[in-house]
Amino acid sequence: MAEPDDTLAGDARSGLLIDWGGVLTTNLFTSFHAYCLAAGIEPERLMGRFRRDPEARELLVALEKGHLDEGEFERRFAKLLEVEPDGLIDGLFAGVEPDEAMVRAVRLARRAGVRTALVSNSWGVHRYPHDLFDELFDGVVISAQEGMRKPSRRMYELGAERAGLAAELCVYVDDLPFNLTPAEELGMATVHHTSAETTIPQLERLLGVTLSAAPDATPRA
Repeated sequence: MAEPDDTLAGDARSGLLIDWGGVLTTNLFTSFHAYCLAAGIEPERLMGRFRRDPEARELLVALEKGHLDEGEFERRFAKLLEVEPDGLIDGLFAGVEPDEAMVRAVRLARRAGVRTALVSNSWGVHRYPHDLFDELFDGVVISAQEGMRKPSRRMYELGAERAGLAAELCVYVDDLPFNLTPAEELGMATVHHTSAETTIPQLERLLGVTLSAAPDATPRA
């Protein structure tokens, strides 16, 4: 991951590309863990499927690309976990909530003149708060709607294009380190998100705006 550079304070980036799940929401894996405990599944069994089982991995990739609908994913993945399929995805995501500090930071960035875009791998598309998109983002790139997924380089290129900027003028934020590499290769500054407390100061430094002030903070010139 590229570390924020002090020299950017006087030459701030002007675009913010950002992931959804695990960045603008609470931690996905915490929710997955809670589901496993409630369903009587060893949590490592779930994650182990995605890490080591080619069939489970192929199902996830197909879902994120929009090549497999949610119902079919649930039926096939539930067999691997030996659980009931109905409501499987909703159960996995039941503990996921918006990270209000991060959502507010994106809102403030856009109000301050930063161009913004969502770049997200999806488990279906209806769980996103689409009513917020016009307020938060100049552009949206969701994997199931594009037929591809991160870390495909084109996902990041589309994010910059839909923000209306060259890639090298953008900052990209993701909670998964391997999703940062293509952004770095395109010349973006990157932030590995672990918490709002660490990410927001890095974004303020890279974008040259205040993201932790009152909502009516004066936009930059």
